[in-house]
Amino acid sequence: MESRTARTSRVELTMRPARLDDPDARRLIAAVQAEYTVLYGNADHAPIDVSEFTDPRGVFLIGYVDGIAAAMGGWRRHGDEHPDTAWAGSRAELKRMYVAPPFRAQGYSRTVLTELELSARRAGVGWMLLETGYMQPGAIALYRSCGYDDVPAFGHYADTELSVHLGRPLSDDAPPRPPVSSPTPS
Repeated sequence: MESRTARTSRVELTMRPARLDDPDARRLIAAVQAEYTVLYGNADHAPIDVSEFTDPRGVFLIGYVDGIAAAMGGWRRHGDEHPDTAWAGSRAELKRMYVAPPFRAQGYSRTVLTELELSARRAGVGWMLLETGYMQPGAIALYRSCGYDDVPAFGHYADTELSVHLGRPLSDDAPPRPPVSSPTPS
């Protein structure tokens, strides 16, 4: 995947593919983990492996503003090891979406999400799934404004009260979403 530049209302965000263990990614991950600790009392402990975010299993992108790592996000495929998402057919999970505080409210999160969805669509992913938390209303609002809706709980935080599980089809032939017993508030 090559670098792409997207214009927002302010400054260009240049998206570059990276490894999850890239020094810029590690700094941004440490920052988001610190925010999770403030919001939820602890960091995100969902299992993640660097190889899950490398082609063909996934993608990880870092967004730069004037050479500064400002945003990140990635997706990893779900396969047979994730039977709780089998209903979605070809599917991927969005992870580590984050925009550093000085760069927020400039449209960068939407840019990162769009780039991740494009790369997943090109890789044949039919559904993009994600887990976020009630303590992140801005994230929930972003995802809902981009067409994400409630999906059955899955993964590491499937039984956690503060978790919100969302998804959206990326292709016209994606399987339908099954009913959700208790949808989350908008």
